[in-house]
Amino acid sequence: MNPDAPSGPGRSGVATALRGRLHPDPTVRRLAGITLVNTMGNGLSLSVAVLFFTRVLGLSAAQLGLGMTAAGLCGVAASVPAGRAADRWGARRVLVVLVSVQAVGTAGYALVHSYPAFVALACLVSGVDRGSAAVRNALYAEVLPADRRVAGRAHLRVVTNIGICLGTGLGAIALQADSRPVYLTAILADAVSFVAVAVLFHCLVVPPRPWVTGTSVPGTVPGTPASESSGNTGVANTSDPSDKGVKQGRRRNPALRDGPFVAVTVLNALLCLQFAVLEVGVPLWIVQETAAPRITVAGTLIVNTLLVITLQVRATRGTEERAGAARACGRAGVVLAASCLVISLAHGLPAIAAAAVVLGGVALQSLGEVSAQAGAWALSYDLAGERDHGAYQGVFNAGTAAALMAGPALVSTLVIGYGAVGWVALGAVLAAAGLAMRPAVRWAGRRDAIRTAS
Repeated sequence: MNPDAPSGPGRSGVATALRGRLHPDPTVRRLAGITLVNTMGNGLSLSVAVLFFTRVLGLSAAQLGLGMTAAGLCGVAASVPAGRAADRWGARRVLVVLVSVQAVGTAGYALVHSYPAFVALACLVSGVDRGSAAVRNALYAEVLPADRRVAGRAHLRVVTNIGICLGTGLGAIALQADSRPVYLTAILADAVSFVAVAVLFHCLVVPPRPWVTGTSVPGTVPGTPASESSGNTGVANTSDPSDKGVKQGRRRNPALRDGPFVAVTVLNALLCLQFAVLEVGVPLWIVQETAAPRITVAGTLIVNTLLVITLQVRATRGTEERAGAARACGRAGVVLAASCLVISLAHGLPAIAAAAVVLGGVALQSLGEVSAQAGAWALSYDLAGERDHGAYQGVFNAGTAAALMAGPALVSTLVIGYGAVGWVALGAVLAAAGLAMRPAVRWAGRRDAIRTAS
């Protein structure tokens, strides 16, 4: 078909439908494109990683587990300094460097021939990966208006799920081929995707940061420290750059000295145990403790992915204010607890009934997941100062990284070691974490009121 030919009614209708699927904000569209490239590469790599490490590099299961644990610790440690670097040098610049290092590190797996080299490289890749996650969240605060950050992140999370699904599909082809050259190609393709992402981030237009240029931030109250939020998501009171207290705060991490924010970070980390439930707890429960067909494991991932894609953007409604975001986290904790109870009931049921119960529990888990993520994003931005998003996102991401590292061992111990009692205990932790968000947010409100009055 001639690409220069005028569009007929049919082609025009298709083009209109496609445009209707795109986000109206051009910046979010650009970020969505970058996210799609990145997550397709990640999905491809994740699909083949275990077999690549064990069959191509020759690592034992114990060696792989120990190496990935060390890498996880490095990821937790890297988040905070990466966030501080974003505040100092700009999120885009730092992100381009980190993603470029990630490209080199990922490609380096093809050259690994010893276990110490694997551990060192895994620690490097994990460190820059978690660091780039924190900086990327800070970048969203720089390029998106305060009232559209959470909705924008929800849209990007939908794109993330789509990209991982596409990458996993490509990974399935690699797994079917099951050869060293194919596994190496998949790993190198992921490295190439990081190169493309670094170039795309470099080309992204980032507006000047007002605290660097000397311009004002809407809603600024002169003389108020940057870390004191006004109470509306993403809108912070920002002081004059010459303020002595702000200068002192810049030398120390303001997020680590912010009690309410640290409390919210810890509570969110507990809520993030939900990801280990889906990725580790449910598959182990299905295979070892229920009569459900093993294909149910794949079904749980499909149900979760479809519900996240469908509901994540909608779940951000009502999180524009702190109180609404805290309520969303509270609801999420209760729903996640209910999902644990439902999943536990699958033990002892016939195969079809067990599969149906597990899928119903995963559906509840997915509803809790989108609500928890929406509320947590809103609070992570709302409680941060406009000057310090890197520091705050670094600390917040460190909490998430810690949960992702410790979650699999904790969840598998509870689920397999204690059965239904373990599920009940896990549900109680999730419910308590979600419901405790409201007192933590009220604490932040009292602190801000005292500082404003003084």
